[in-house]
Amino acid sequence: MSVVAIIPAYNEEKTIGGVLETLKKVDLINNIIVVSDGSTDKTVEVAKKFGVDVLELKENLGKGGALKAGIEKAKGKVVLFLDADLIGLKENHVRDLILPVLDDEADMTIGIFDRGRVATDLAQKIAPFLSGQRAVNRKVLNDISNLEITRYGVEIALTKYVESSNLRVRKVFLKDLTHIMKEEKMGLLKGFTERMRMYMDIIRCLIKSSP
Repeated sequence: MSVVAIIPAYNEEKTIGGVLETLKKVDLINNIIVVSDGSTDKTVEVAKKFGVDVLELKENLGKGGALKAGIEKAKGKVVLFLDADLIGLKENHVRDLILPVLDDEADMTIGIFDRGRVATDLAQKIAPFLSGQRAVNRKVLNDISNLEITRYGVEIALTKYVESSNLRVRKVFLKDLTHIMKEEKMGLLKGFTERMRMYMDIIRCLIKSSP
């Protein structure tokens, strides 16, 4: 069963290389797709150095739009989603996410940061459905192809669908893995503003998906 990894990225030139370096070492993965979501830095140039497929979006569509573009291009039976700003990604993290789906023990895995950084660990343990690290059976993605995917609500939409359909979900704890927070990338004010925008989008998605 083939596995494709999709990495949505917006101005992640500093971290995407480390993510791709690890992914290239995992023999379970057949294809890697980086979706540059209107990046204005060297994200595309860095990604191309690793010989992966790079999909360049002319405009910033948000994470949901970038993932949707990647899904449309992906051919794998199992789709792995990873954020481009991960710090400390190891081969065992990737395998632990993929194998339960590949071995038909789960329809989706959700990765939870563990013993990385207090702020990111706590946020994911409180709300694991927000995690961007997951592997999904392609059949699940085909079933929700018409589902509205917002800028930041894609993880919620996917989790809600799997739960409502009584599909098998497994949490995978990713030891020592973390990511760069928005305030660190964009500065305190701009990062905080973007975080509030993300939370509002998530709240709208939660309200919309409520019975």
